[in-house]
Amino acid sequence: MESANDHYDSPWKEAIEQYFAEFLAFYFPEAYAGIDWSKEHIFLDKELRAVVQDAELGTRFVDKLVRVTELCGDESWIYIHVEVQGTRQPEFAKRMFVYNNRLFDRYDRPVASLAVLADEHKMWKPSSYGFSVLGCRLTLEFPIAKLTDYEDKLDELLASDNAFGWITAAHILTQKTRTEDEERYKAKLRLLRILYERRWEKQRVINLFNVIDWLMQLPEVLNNKVWQELETIEEKEKMQYVTSVERIGIAKGRVVGRVEGEARILKRQLERRFGVLPEWAAERLVSAKEEELEAWSDAVLTAPTLDAVFHEC
Repeated sequence: MESANDHYDSPWKEAIEQYFAEFLAFYFPEAYAGIDWSKEHIFLDKELRAVVQDAELGTRFVDKLVRVTELCGDESWIYIHVEVQGTRQPEFAKRMFVYNNRLFDRYDRPVASLAVLADEHKMWKPSSYGFSVLGCRLTLEFPIAKLTDYEDKLDELLASDNAFGWITAAHILTQKTRTEDEERYKAKLRLLRILYERRWEKQRVINLFNVIDWLMQLPEVLNNKVWQELETIEEKEKMQYVTSVERIGIAKGRVVGRVEGEARILKRQLERRFGVLPEWAAERLVSAKEEELEAWSDAVLTAPTLDAVFHEC
């Protein structure tokens, strides 16, 4: 069961957008090899939402639609649909099938569906969905990357120059220290030291620091100890990556991202109970404060109407 303090979706989303080529190279090398990386790749998040908004088949961790150019000489566009799934769900493979078909219908171009399974159930590895009826057969088979398969390769991950080697290690260590704050503190420091040892360019270090700070959340007293250790590391290495201004930005970004995630979850809950939300309700969710979202999340369980959810609090 996920801890209420573990918010994985935002760091994964940001990391995929920032390091998409590395994401594919690490988890799906065959797909990476088939793309012309000299051409621009374009994220189409709004377009994806428009295509699948009425086909909610279980909650998602992260999903992305990316337009890329095939490495085949004719500059042809294709589409990559990426799902990062954080929990085991019976309907997951069906969702991959439905989304692939809808995207093909929308764009009339080939769609590659790729899945990263970030749950903790080692044997859960769905990779196809389809049906056969009256001699007609339709099946989608899709590549998967299972993060638990990397658990015994931690040293190899930490030695990787690929950002997603390090991120995968951070994800695994986050899960392993879910109920052990002191162990998580030690793991976070280990990851930070390795991050600084890499001597990557400053923005890359800051971006990845943001990922680990999102993933490995700690009680305030231990979080302050992390900052103190970070100052010691920067002084020893004679480099300063994360300035005081950037630290404030990271902290604010963590809060904003957490609120956005809570708003998305509440929106799905409201839509399941009351149908498509009117514009006024959607606007209230977008502008809501964290305490308002918490109160509405409690109210949605018993409120008889949508209006009552917002006015009982």
